Amino acid sequence: MSDQTESLAAPGRDRLLRLRLTDFRNHASVEIEPDGASVVFTGENGAGKTNLLEAISLLAPGRGLRRASYEEMLRAGASSGFAIHAVLDGPFGEAEIGTGAGGPADAGGRRLRINGATPRTSEALLEWVRVVWLTPAMDSLFTGPSSERRRFLDRLALAIDPNHGARAIAFEKAMRGRNRLLTEERRDDRWFGAIEAQMAESGVAIAAARLELVRLLSAAIDQMPADSPFPQATVAISGSLEEHLATMSATDAEEAYRAALAEGRPRDRAAGRTLEGPHRSDLVVTHRPKAVEAASCSTGEQKALLVGILLAHARLSAKISGHVPLVLLDEIAAHLDARRRAALFDILAEIGCQAFMTGTDAALFESLRGRAKFYRVGDGRVVLEPEGGEPPAARPSGD
Repeated sequence: MSDQTESLAAPGRDRLLRLRLTDFRNHASVEIEPDGASVVFTGENGAGKTNLLEAISLLAPGRGLRRASYEEMLRAGASSGFAIHAVLDGPFGEAEIGTGAGGPADAGGRRLRINGATPRTSEALLEWVRVVWLTPAMDSLFTGPSSERRRFLDRLALAIDPNHGARAIAFEKAMRGRNRLLTEERRDDRWFGAIEAQMAESGVAIAAARLELVRLLSAAIDQMPADSPFPQATVAISGSLEEHLATMSATDAEEAYRAALAEGRPRDRAAGRTLEGPHRSDLVVTHRPKAVEAASCSTGEQKALLVGILLAHARLSAKISGHVPLVLLDEIAAHLDARRRAALFDILAEIGCQAFMTGTDAALFESLRGRAKFYRVGDGRVVLEPEGGEPPAARPSGD
């Protein structure tokens, strides 16, 4: 391992050593060896830089940073499915993770192997690695629909608490069952009562986990310097269950939610869906120094707030779970001024995050020369640049 890599990778922190892709998006066959160092992917728009980040995001539970279908991830013209193979080093040592999905005719879900064994659920990935990301699509997080903010919040919660995903799945399953009863005009109180009890148990657990994340995240944000280029954010959650938990025990909150569901059946039947629960809560973020809600801040301020939250979460993850997460930053440099870019790179190194960044202009990442590996992406090729800068003649990566 090079001195460069050793300076970035401390023992016990999540590090990607090698990554191999087969028939993923526009990449027929790609293999890179970050060896624990941060990575910068540069190339023209449409070259496939974000596709590489998406592949790394699939080392976490779920459908990755685009939330795409597996058929969309399969390279056009390929028929045998895509595959992702990674070698990681983390708090429990080295691990090999393989994941993928079949071709268009394969109705099966995602395949997953960890050290040669098939885990029971994809949440097993969280024992080995945590992954967080920011993408240009998230620039509208504070002004877009509340569902996107909940998804962002739950992803942060899952990186701290691996059981959070199972709670969310249990609640969604129970709510789908209740919604089906509503639309079928069922009147059986026993069926409704059983399902609503399940929703109350899992729903209050979801709300409690979110509140705990916000409490911990707020404490981590409080530790940020007041003069940081990434302003401190005040984070909170608005929602009926969260309000219950502020004034009563979890048991009483479950009973209150169960009673509200029973009472709200006529209203929900008219709407054709459940109108109260953790699926209606919202993340509320305020620019603390200005005392202005994030939704009313400038685009640049919103981006800085989002980066600050992510950095605070990375510190929190390291403290709570022992995992310093892999950080994926898509087109990050173009949206930050020079001061914030330099600060971001320095803070990532100080935390110990292995970061994977993309951009069209390599000059924006010049301060990372010697501290990160640079790859040029284009024409289905991913080529490591020499230490000096410009890449050698590109060679095929499997086409």
